Amino acid sequence: MEMKAMLDNLTDAGCGKRAMEIAEKLYESGQKDELIRFFKICRCTLVDEMHESQRKVDRMDYLIRRAEKETEQ
Repeated sequence: MEMKAMLDNLTDAGCGKRAMEIAEKLYESGQKDELIRFFKICRCTLVDEMHESQRKVDRMDYLIRRAEKETEQ
């Protein structure tokens, strides 16, 4: 994997400067297993954020349904 492509993808994934610094350090030092482990940790964080966002959407859907029911009455 090319360094620029890796950093571009991390940016596109929404990773911050600190995450990119860690990934770059692991990559440059040849710690491929640790880099993969780090990517997996970053992925888990993104999945957690996605789930939290979904919970917020679910709450909004609930409020919409409640408001619609009250409007129908």
